[in-house]
Amino acid sequence: MVENLEYFKVFYYTAKLGSVTGAANELSISQPAVSQSLKQLERSLGIPLFRRAAKGVRLTGEGQLLYSYVEKGYEQIENGVEKVKQMRNLELGEVHIGASDMTLRFYLLPFLEKFHEQYPGIKVIVSNASTPDTLKLLRSGKIDFGVVSTPFEHNGDIQAQPVREIEDVFVAGRRFISYKNKMLDFQELEQLPMIFLEANTSTRSYMDAYLAGNGLVLQPEFELANSDMIVQFALRNLGIGCVVRDFATQDLESGMLFELRFNKMIPKRHFCVVTSSKMPFSIAAGKLLDIMGENEYDL
Repeated sequence: MVENLEYFKVFYYTAKLGSVTGAANELSISQPAVSQSLKQLERSLGIPLFRRAAKGVRLTGEGQLLYSYVEKGYEQIENGVEKVKQMRNLELGEVHIGASDMTLRFYLLPFLEKFHEQYPGIKVIVSNASTPDTLKLLRSGKIDFGVVSTPFEHNGDIQAQPVREIEDVFVAGRRFISYKNKMLDFQELEQLPMIFLEANTSTRSYMDAYLAGNGLVLQPEFELANSDMIVQFALRNLGIGCVVRDFATQDLESGMLFELRFNKMIPKRHFCVVTSSKMPFSIAAGKLLDIMGENEYDL
């Protein structure tokens, strides 16, 4: 069992520099302190490690064998310390993020671009996941933070900061032009073919709950994996698509799609940055969160 690692540090520098004086200067200690440490190490091992030379000291055969191991270990420690310093200085490291296609595309991507420009040595790993799955990744410590959309359930270990407002809309193509500029009641959707996201998303859960609160339970004709496909189905007049407005903005502005109007406003939602008090994030993740302005909001 190694009794005093400090002795091995003194041994390493004495052997490396071939000089007690050199080791003392390198370690900023006295020459007698170096000599005493070496004597203690030799005493504990029961063998001589150095012999005097014309200039300085030379390793014995046993000392050379020991040095071959100590050198590898100590240089690995120095490499590790250097890597940690690089991480501290944001020259090296990783950021692990959980985000959906929507939060990545309509919020996170510009910040990642800015972060990469400033810290090109940092590797960014984005796990594509729904809001529920992102929260699971966060609680398990597999990501530093996540960007999700409300609503979602979170307990005391999850902190959430809203960072951007989003709005759910119903959009349609030319086949349904008779509904354009008409004030509708939600119950009228029962008579129309509907295009929704799959049931395991926060967007779908939110709309189902909101419509149910207004006495409406829909059975969509189409359930799709992503909102881009909902827009494409709506453009082909396959039904009324329910999406976050950002996905349909270009086609709404061009007139290829129009937005249905209702006599009740659909409450707006938010993108939120979520972190865990039980899972501290990396220095690099903290810098990215600073760039994103995480402390500007409070939920």
